Amino acid sequence: MEVKQIDPKDTYPIRHAVLRQGLPIETCHFEGDSDELTFHLGAFINDKLASVASFYFKNHPNFMEQYQFQLRGMATLEEFQKQGLSAALLQTAFPIIKRNHVNLLWCNAKEAAVGFYEKMGFEKNSDTFEIEGVGPHILMHKTIQ
Repeated sequence: MEVKQIDPKDTYPIRHAVLRQGLPIETCHFEGDSDELTFHLGAFINDKLASVASFYFKNHPNFMEQYQFQLRGMATLEEFQKQGLSAALLQTAFPIIKRNHVNLLWCNAKEAAVGFYEKMGFEKNSDTFEIEGVGPHILMHKTIQ
């Protein structure tokens, strides 16, 4: 397995297959995908892109830190799930975020993935809320040391 920085458009097929099934592919283009400080990581198995995650220089009003990154669109193709790819993407992202002088990473975690995020050092910051068309989520954050 190898983690590399990828182009935003490379994330769309996996976002579509995992996060936006049945919706138009256009729903896989997120605001900020091409912003200067946004970065996208992909985990490759035998040169096949199997997992993606995107990181946006974006603040959430619930957190006081001046600079923050948001994790969004993390998805792994079904046949590659439960193999540590998402963890590898996050472990690669943490030092990149830190090099940008940012200590806080936040996300709207799918309710089903909260346990994974807690294992990765994230903390819950909200009750469950609904993202229309996507499902139940919980606001979470991680302080990057």
